[in-house]
Amino acid sequence: MNVLFLCVQNSARSQMAEGLARHILGDKVSIQSAGSQPSQVNPMAIEVMKEIGIDISGQSSKSVESINPQNIDLVITLCAEEVCPIFLGTAKKLHWPLPDPASPQENSEDKKRLFRAVRDDITQRIKDTFQNGPNS
Repeated sequence: MNVLFLCVQNSARSQMAEGLARHILGDKVSIQSAGSQPSQVNPMAIEVMKEIGIDISGQSSKSVESINPQNIDLVITLCAEEVCPIFLGTAKKLHWPLPDPASPQENSEDKKRLFRAVRDDITQRIKDTFQNGPNS
């Protein structure tokens, strides 16, 4: 099974989801992430992932246009307040509306709390979605 996590900048939510899914699901599933306006992996996403022992510092932000739709079985969009990218193709689609932790916050501790909350939410959603195996 080939899974694509999709959001706008491919900098925080989809990057954390990519790292978490690889960690949780292992080699049984091929995991990618992309965005409609790719930028760079958010340093705070890297930091909160390291807190749980997952290193995403080697991942990079990619354009959804660089993904071959015929190679994807499941697309999971992670946008909440912004318009999610559209993915053409016949892949099954799921939508997990999560707030963008990279949006402006009051201070860095509030931002870090939001990054952690989104990370933990994604972790639980991956476990719930794939609890009966990745092809369920």
